[in-house]
Amino acid sequence: MRVIGAAGHVDHGKSTLVRALSGIDPDRLKEEKARGMTIDLGFAWIDLVMPAAPGGPTGDSTRSESVGIVDVPGHIDFIKNMLAGVGGIDAAMLVIAADEGVMPQTREHLAILDLLAVPALLVVLSKIDRAEDEDWLDLVELDVHDLLESTRFAGAPVVRVSAVTEAGLDDLRRELGRVLQQLPPRRNRARPRLPIDRVFSLSGLGTVVTGTLSDGTFAAGDAVEILPTGLSARVRGLQTHKRQVETGEPGSRLAINLSGVGVEELRRGDVVAKPRTLQASTLIDVQFRLLADGPKPLAHNQRVDFFSGASEVGAYARVLGAEQIEPGEEGFLQLRLERPVVVLPGDRFILRQPSPSQTLGGGSVLNPLPRRRWRRFDPQALARLETLSRGAPEEIVLQALARQPLATARDLLRGVDLPSEEAQAAL
Repeated sequence: MRVIGAAGHVDHGKSTLVRALSGIDPDRLKEEKARGMTIDLGFAWIDLVMPAAPGGPTGDSTRSESVGIVDVPGHIDFIKNMLAGVGGIDAAMLVIAADEGVMPQTREHLAILDLLAVPALLVVLSKIDRAEDEDWLDLVELDVHDLLESTRFAGAPVVRVSAVTEAGLDDLRRELGRVLQQLPPRRNRARPRLPIDRVFSLSGLGTVVTGTLSDGTFAAGDAVEILPTGLSARVRGLQTHKRQVETGEPGSRLAINLSGVGVEELRRGDVVAKPRTLQASTLIDVQFRLLADGPKPLAHNQRVDFFSGASEVGAYARVLGAEQIEPGEEGFLQLRLERPVVVLPGDRFILRQPSPSQTLGGGSVLNPLPRRRWRRFDPQALARLETLSRGAPEEIVLQALARQPLATARDLLRGVDLPSEEAQAAL
């Protein structure tokens, strides 16, 4: 299953667009309806007609798939809520109002999507009914292509839409289906985890959590563990897009009814996992890129806010192998977190400056469980991080073995961020 995120500047029509596509109002809070502005994450889904995969059965030219949509806030004051919603998406709709064009949060949301390496992006030029004429739309679209040029999304498709007149909505649905069809299947490493982005209680059911499921499956009756607290619980029931399911599949938006834990014991950013399969950490090694338009270099031991999955935690960034990281440059960091988080090798993250609030950059997790704090210019530690960043399969397996000296082959390879056949061959 797939999940799309709707991102972009405040009042550029994201929620209106989601409502026009799905028939579902993603603004669920009274305050949101009163203010006419998205404050927290909103959720919807849409049935998309997907082109058949190449080599499929003869005559099977299309298929329908239910796709989740996460509508994120566009106002700068709610950027932390935005970050909690885009961690597990397969593709993003960057919504830009035709009458205003590129705005500050357009740029910041795009930078975040780029740093998180979201697999695909589609630009929606919204509110075309408010544009002066076709020439104006052409100018805005040229500006959009210039904006994308320095990112991984250069050349992404642009679709012109009006949610009011419904012009372009069918084109948008077709383009979304095409973009999603081109993505590789979600990986299933049989190690399920669900970063919690909502916690609530329903009468007669009790505790319910929602999130985007990755890395495996959950089934009704499964025993689970809540990390980092270590609380035990059991899956009473599962829903995807308000439909009861027996098994939650990788990549699906999932609501889990939990028994054994109360709402007050859970928080956004906690992770639901199978017992004893994952481990939380307060020290992680990462590869980091500082945005080119950053205000200043990233200093050693600088205080930052760390975002990954649905979690947000304060941290101190220890710069390894350099005095500091300059704007536009990459380097290695060891992050000392103020609270344990669950991450795996290859997970993407964002660092923000707490005050004044600003996105600094982001990157990927290299080692979620380093043995200790490294000396900043330790050549052996830097060599290990360089190996992990390059991704040589044999070296990655050896690094996993160094972290877990006594393990079965199966358990060892479950901790390796490689396709199973490649990991087995490397072992």
